[in-house]
Amino acid sequence: MQRQEPVDTLRRHYWRLPRLGRAHLEQAEAPLPTPGPGQILVKVAAVSLNYRDLLMIEDGMGMALDLPFTPGSDMAGTVVAAGPGVTRFAVGDCVINTFWGGWTDSHWHADTTLMGGPGPGVLASHVLIDAAWAVSAPTTLSLAEASTLPCAGLTAWFALAETGGLRAGETVLIHGTGGVALFGLQLARLHGAQAIMVTGSEDKREQALALGATQVLSRDSDWPAEVRRLTNGRGADHVLELSSGPNLDRSLQAVKQGGRVSIIGMLGGDTLSASFYAMVLGRVTVQGIGVGHRRALEDLVRAVDVNALKPVIAGQYGFDALPDALDHLARGAFGKIVVTL
Repeated sequence: MQRQEPVDTLRRHYWRLPRLGRAHLEQAEAPLPTPGPGQILVKVAAVSLNYRDLLMIEDGMGMALDLPFTPGSDMAGTVVAAGPGVTRFAVGDCVINTFWGGWTDSHWHADTTLMGGPGPGVLASHVLIDAAWAVSAPTTLSLAEASTLPCAGLTAWFALAETGGLRAGETVLIHGTGGVALFGLQLARLHGAQAIMVTGSEDKREQALALGATQVLSRDSDWPAEVRRLTNGRGADHVLELSSGPNLDRSLQAVKQGGRVSIIGMLGGDTLSASFYAMVLGRVTVQGIGVGHRRALEDLVRAVDVNALKPVIAGQYGFDALPDALDHLARGAFGKIVVTL
C-alpha cells in the first residue's frame, strides 16, 4: 500500500472559467480529491503557459468543454498521495505530466485526451491524474524549469530527435523565438547541428545569438535565399514551421532536397498554403507534430539531465498574478512564461 501525507484537511485552490473569455477567469476552492485506483495527487509547484492556453481561455479552440473549465496543460510538482495499484511513483516523488493523457508510446489509444482542454487543467494547487500520465521530473532542473518540458520541450524533441533523426552537421531552420523555437535551438546545438532562426523582432536577435543560433534572419528579408546561401545552396535539413499559413511555401524554398518540414504552430493561419511543385519536386517530408508521447518525454528528461540543458524562462509569476502572466504571453516572450505556487 502506498504511503500518503495527511492531506484530507487541506483544500484545493484553482483557476476556472465559468464561461469562455479571459474576463471570466476566477479563483475557486474545493476539498482535496482522494486518488482512486491507479491515480496520483500532485501538489503543483509550477505551471508553464503555452500560447494554446490563451486560445483555450478565449474560445475553447472550437472544442466542446465542460464548464466550469480549468485551463493549463503543463505542470511540475510533488506526489502527495497515491491510489491503490500505483507502482510508478511514491509520495515525495517529483513529476511532470504528459501533454497527452494516455499516449504512452507509438500506439494511440482511443481514450487519449489533451490536458488543459478538453482534459483536466493544471492551474491549481493540486492536480489528480492517472499515474500513467506522468513521468519523473529531471533531477538537474528546478520544478519551474521542469514545467516547461511537457509541451514546448517535447514538441521540439519529437520533431528533431524522435521523428527527425537529427544528426551532427545538419542545419535546422527555426521560425520565431518562443518556447518551442528556443528548445529547437538548444536541441539542435546539443546534437551538433547549426540553427538558423527567423524572427520579426530585432531586439531578440542578440538573445538568440547568445543562446547559440548560428544566424538570425529578419522575417521581412528574403530569408529563403539567405538560408540557401548560408548552406552553400543545399538548403536546411529540417524546418520547425511555427507560423504555417502562407509561410509554409517560403519554408519549402529554403529546405533541401529530401528535407523535412515539421508543422507545429499556426500563427500565420490554420490553412496551409504551399507550392505543389516545391513539395513534390523537392521530395520534402511534411509532418504534423502534435507534441509527443510519454516514452519520448522520458527520453527528453534523460537528455536534459545528461547534458545539463537549461530551459529559457522569460518570466515567473505568482499564482494570483495569472492575468499578468497571460498578458506577458500575449505580448510575445523570449522563452517560457511560468506560474509558480
